Amino acid sequence: MRFGDVDDIALPFAKRTLSNGLDVIVHEDHHVPIVAVNVWYHVGSKNELPGRTGFAHLFEHLMFEGSSHHNTGFFPPIQRAGGLLNGSTNTDRTNYWEVVPTSAIDLVLWMESDRMGYLLPAVTPERFETQRDVVLNERRQNYENRPYGFALMALVAALFHERHPYNWPTIGSAEDLRAMRLEDMQTFFRTYYHTSNASLALAGDIETERAFDLAERYFGDLPAGPRPAPVQAIAEVTCEGRLLLEDRVEMPRLYIGWLSPASYADGDAEMDLLGDLLANGKTSRLYRTLVYERRVALDVSAYQSSRELAGFFLLVATAAPGTSLAEIETLIGLELQALTESGPTESEMARARAQVEAHFIYRLQTVGGFGGKSDQLNAYNIMRGDPGYFQQDLARYRDASIEAVRDTARRVLGFDHRVLLSVVPRGQRHLALPGAEPVAVS
Repeated sequence: MRFGDVDDIALPFAKRTLSNGLDVIVHEDHHVPIVAVNVWYHVGSKNELPGRTGFAHLFEHLMFEGSSHHNTGFFPPIQRAGGLLNGSTNTDRTNYWEVVPTSAIDLVLWMESDRMGYLLPAVTPERFETQRDVVLNERRQNYENRPYGFALMALVAALFHERHPYNWPTIGSAEDLRAMRLEDMQTFFRTYYHTSNASLALAGDIETERAFDLAERYFGDLPAGPRPAPVQAIAEVTCEGRLLLEDRVEMPRLYIGWLSPASYADGDAEMDLLGDLLANGKTSRLYRTLVYERRVALDVSAYQSSRELAGFFLLVATAAPGTSLAEIETLIGLELQALTESGPTESEMARARAQVEAHFIYRLQTVGGFGGKSDQLNAYNIMRGDPGYFQQDLARYRDASIEAVRDTARRVLGFDHRVLLSVVPRGQRHLALPGAEPVAVS
């Protein structure tokens, strides 16, 4: 299939908004007798404040523990019905999804509506304390005790100033989590977890009108809440920063980060393509130079992290034995200079576009789960105000030219507005880049 043939692919849907403000989106797909239910709340860690972080992620846990009319765990009844379920939180949104046999759709919608409208009476002090301890343990496992676990926290905190809502990690700081009070959590829930700040998508073996009727039946009587004001913030990096982090690691690793365009903004797609042609696969520029030809790195990666308010572009390389981070940084700099002077080749662009095409097609293979059709419809609805943004989204990549990728790289990947982080084994600061200043992360 050629890239242009994807014009024939569509993600058909119908959308209605209930009187309480809840958006309901329906996509019919009768190939398999299953239905995906997907709920997005337009709240993430960016809706928190310095010193009061970790609320959104903790609520992700609490909302699986039970609500007023189903005051026990959410997993057992849905799994007994033959379904799957999960949820996640990031800087900009919280989502929950279930994929169940068509016969279990009433069960899922009832449970989702109950935790949207009647969660707080079930959040007892004991339940709150238990889930806070669970999150603190998750933080220890995924960040504090994991090699290189603090690296991204340190880099992002340097890219986004301390008052910017992307400065802190989604999981929150351990200090803030311990200081959190049940009353604070209740206020946060009332502000963000209601019909006016949510979107419900149903996809699969269900008729459109029946889906709308069920949404009205289970969610229509929930009270509307005031729509939260948009979060606004500006990030800026005006010079090069060099940081040093000692960690329990075997090999030094170099992280280089730049501020980059926000999700769907001009240049966002170009930076996605740039990450692909720089470090995705053995034919990419940095893999070929650092890993295959020069053998100075064990691995290398690059990607555009798109977020609602701003993005960042990240390059990561782990040093091979006997190689300095300074040598790796020099070679990366030469490749970036060549790219910003001449741009990518047509063959590189064709490969990057093919990767994008494959990704878009892959996401259409399932109605539910992370990245499935129901998740896409909600993402486009929340972030773009249009569930039918699929073709426009794809067109951003299809229309990206060699010149556009080159010019975006020139604008974003400057050497005078980036952050370089050296992560080195404890007690071996001499392995860091020259001029790197120690940074503390907790």
